[in-house]
Amino acid sequence: QVQLVDSGGGLVQPGGSLRLSCKSTVSLFRFRIMAWYRQAPGKQRELVASITADGATNYTESVKGRFTISRDKSEATMDLQMDNLKPDDTAVYFCNGEERPIWDSKIYWGQGTQVTVSS
Repeated sequence: QVQLVDSGGGLVQPGGSLRLSCKSTVSLFRFRIMAWYRQAPGKQRELVASITADGATNYTESVKGRFTISRDKSEATMDLQMDNLKPDDTAVYFCNGEERPIWDSKIYWGQGTQVTVSS
């Protein structure tokens, strides 16, 4: 059974750092693309960063130069290193994975982890 479990959120002061981690119960090879989304109170869920099976990355403009997405195939984890955090980064962060077409391109979500940036 495919599950994504995300963790690593918390309370941090502006300018601080956090590292989110998404653990998959299956090999990352199954995923065509993986991503981090976030949802702030009263706002729609938005894409933060993504990484393809080939390692190509993409970031939303507001986090470029501050966030770094990565994968560790041996550990079946996908991480999001977040530096120079700002209050506007406060949200629940969700990891996401879309399987390759051979597995019907099914989409999976983590349960979410809260990130709060406040002094």
